[in-house]
Amino acid sequence: MSTRNYTLPDRLVMHLDTGLRTLFGKPRVTERHDPAADIPEADLSEAERELAGRLMRINHSGEVAAQGLYEGQALTAKLPEVREKMERAALEENDHLDWCERRIEELGSHKSYLNPLWYTGSLAIGALAGLAGDRWSLGFVNETEKQVVRHLDEHLAKISEKDRKTRAILEQMKIDEAHHATTALHAGGAELPGPVKLMMKLTAKVMTKTAYWV
Repeated sequence: MSTRNYTLPDRLVMHLDTGLRTLFGKPRVTERHDPAADIPEADLSEAERELAGRLMRINHSGEVAAQGLYEGQALTAKLPEVREKMERAALEENDHLDWCERRIEELGSHKSYLNPLWYTGSLAIGALAGLAGDRWSLGFVNETEKQVVRHLDEHLAKISEKDRKTRAILEQMKIDEAHHATTALHAGGAELPGPVKLMMKLTAKVMTKTAYWV
């Protein structure tokens, strides 16, 4: 069986489809089971539910941004094997997107109204990272995922110990993000300069602070 080689217009249409699915539809997911699906709902106070809902909104926005980042990098990656790694990572991030959205609904909260902004901004950043070269693009993934793991640790420390459903999702996300970071590093990712890391942290802080409320 021959393998189809997609042209640039083909890939642009595919990336557009992914963006629309991410923001307004149902993203393509893997075969993995929702880690919270079989866990009974805890008896949470209103304050605990509200906090968990806000934190999951942040995580959902982070996954929307991750989709934009990976799609942008896949679009401009120079080596086919790097493009494939980005596309596979994006598909696994879709699982997180789906799990977070479901949990947000269960908690009676809502997704960030600024998700289109997070997606398009990250798409542009990812495309620029890809244009800088595959080593830098992979290094960007490595640093991004390491920062995400730290955010997840902070959220796990904040949510109620009784909220096993939310904790199960965050724990699995943490495992996956750490794996993506390691994969990117082993694939040849370069260590990013300190100023770039700082800029990434500041940008993430703006998004998390905003998504907490909006």
